[in-house]
Formats: sequence, C-alpha cells, structure tokens
Amino acid sequence: MKKKILFIDRDGTILQEPADYQIDSWEKMKFLDHVITSLHQIVRRADYELVMVTNQDGLGTTSFPEADFWPVHNFMIDHLAQHGITFREVLIDKSLPADQAPTRKPGTALVSHYTSEHYDLAQSYVIGDRPSDVAFAQAIGCQAIYLSQDPPAGAIHCEDWPSITAHILSNHRVAHVQRETSETSIDLRLQVDGSGHARINTGLNFLDHMLDQLATHGAMDIDLSVRGDLEVDEHHTVEDTAIALGQAMRDALGSKKGIKRYAFVLPMDEAAAKVSIDLGGRAELVWEAAFQREYVGDVPTEMWKHFFKSWTDHAACTLHIQSTADNDHHRIESIFKAWARCLRSAVQQDGSGAIPSSKGQI
Repeated sequence: MKKKILFIDRDGTILQEPADYQIDSWEKMKFLDHVITSLHQIVRRADYELVMVTNQDGLGTTSFPEADFWPVHNFMIDHLAQHGITFREVLIDKSLPADQAPTRKPGTALVSHYTSEHYDLAQSYVIGDRPSDVAFAQAIGCQAIYLSQDPPAGAIHCEDWPSITAHILSNHRVAHVQRETSETSIDLRLQVDGSGHARINTGLNFLDHMLDQLATHGAMDIDLSVRGDLEVDEHHTVEDTAIALGQAMRDALGSKKGIKRYAFVLPMDEAAAKVSIDLGGRAELVWEAAFQREYVGDVPTEMWKHFFKSWTDHAACTLHIQSTADNDHHRIESIFKAWARCLRSAVQQDGSGAIPSSKGQI
C-alpha cells in the first residue's frame, strides 16, 4: 500500500508569522492556536507521514544569519517531537525570492523524490497559508488545505487547525480500487467514515440492494460501478465485486491504528443473523447459512458464500456468519445488515493510536 504524506509549511502554518516574515529570535516563536493538539490527533489516528517544506528568504545572509535561525527552528522541532509529532524530513529552501530557484515553492525540486510510484499523492495534502502553497500542491498532484482568508481556486479552505483536523480525519480512511480483467471492469471508491451514501451499479439489482444495506448500516460511502460478463452468468460480477470491496477495506484501514478490531451482532423479523468479525489480518470464513431457493432476485443464492469468502480473502479478516430464517430474502438481507453493523463497530477508532495486537502490528 502506498504511503500518504502531509507536506506542511512552517511560518504562518505551524508558527505565527511575524510582521517582518522572519522568525529569527525567541520572542518571535509562537505556535498557532491548537496546532500541537491537532497534529497530535492526526498522527495518532491517521496514516500520514509528515514532511515540512518551507521557504526561508535570505537564510544565511548578513541580515538574517543562520546562527539566528537554527536554535529557534530546532527548538520547535524538538518540542513537537515531545508530543509525538515527528517529521520524516524537513526541507528548507534558502534561495532568495528573486532567484526563482526550482527548489522554491511552487517549484517541486525539493520533493522530487516523492513520486506517485511509491506515494499516494492524490490522497496526500499540502497544508499552507499562501497561494504558492496551493500552486505547489497542484504541481505535485496533492490536495491543498489553505489556512488563510480568500483561498485560491482548487484549495480546501480551513479557518484553523481544529477544522483542518476534522477534514483530514473524516477523509483519511478512503480507498479507490480499479480492477480490470477479461471478465469484469470495476471502479470503486470506499470511504469508511461516511454517512451511508451509496451510488452502486453492478448490473445485478439484488446485489445493488444488498450493498446499499452495507453502506447504510455500516455508515460508509460506496461509489461503485461494475461492468461484468452477465451474458455468461452472475459468477464473475459477484466474485470480483467482493474482491474489490475487500481490497478497498484493507487499503482504507491502513495500519488499523486504534480500531476496535472485533465485533459481533441482528434479528430481522423471523430471521436471525449472527456475524462475528476480526480485522486481524488473517483470512477465514465460517459459513452456516443454507438457502431453500435457487435465486433471490437476480442473484443465485449459491454465490453468497463465495461473495463473503472472496471478501475475507482480500480484506484479510476472519468472518463467522450464522443465520436462521424462513424467508431467503430475509436471510441474506439480515446477514448483510449484521455484517455492516459489525464492520461499523470494528473499524471505530478509540483515539489511542495503538495497534490492537500484542504483536504491535496487524
């Protein structure tokens, strides 16, 4: 899975920018309100690496000697580290504005080693307070968060660090899966921390209906388009949809910081479904559900076990499903609702930032 980055400007974004734009003395070093608590929340809950990218006008000149700069800067870095906020690297451009150096934002030379081959730049952010930060984000293919008034076009406007944190934490567990085979073509966007929004078209109406239950009761947003070889039969469409959903879930959860990991539940009319889940990285399906009908809607009932097996294999989790019912429609719908509720509970984060495993990783 590719890593995500928060490229963060310094002056005006982490530290308050003084009138002369030079933080070259102790009395000028003041943190923005809530920046430390906000960054602390982000690093405990989200899988972003932090990179500081800052321009320093005339650093090393007579008017602004480096000796005045580094003690203040290093104190800031050390103070943030004491709160668990550490930077993968700090990139400082020392050129004068008139130089128009390729290292100076919005130039990208300082970050040329952050390529889309190894990093998910589309889901990464540049956080800054100047139009050049927004242009820098656009140049490297990131999203831009603008911490100032009158944001340029294309930027996400946040008035303060709590609003930055709220935006990032409500959007960080997102995955986009595109799967192309000779049998199916799938485009899926899954947002774990959603509102139950669903835009689903698999070509199978009953499968769409079940996945709508997953979105609604799992409080996830699912945008899914599937083109499958339904002229052959339903198998490839159902299987590959489950594979894409499993892969997206695994990608979206990332390191699984602070998740509850386990969950279980759901009665529905005369049907009762018991679903237990462990998002622990090991794939296993235990299936105890028998159907009386060959089809429910336009989906063969024999495909549901295969659907969940394909999902667990690619989500890398353990899933136990038990069901009793008189009505096969109620049986599969109760299973989907229970599965969704289990996921909704298991993916919740407790804010600890801890990996829920004695091994230290999942």
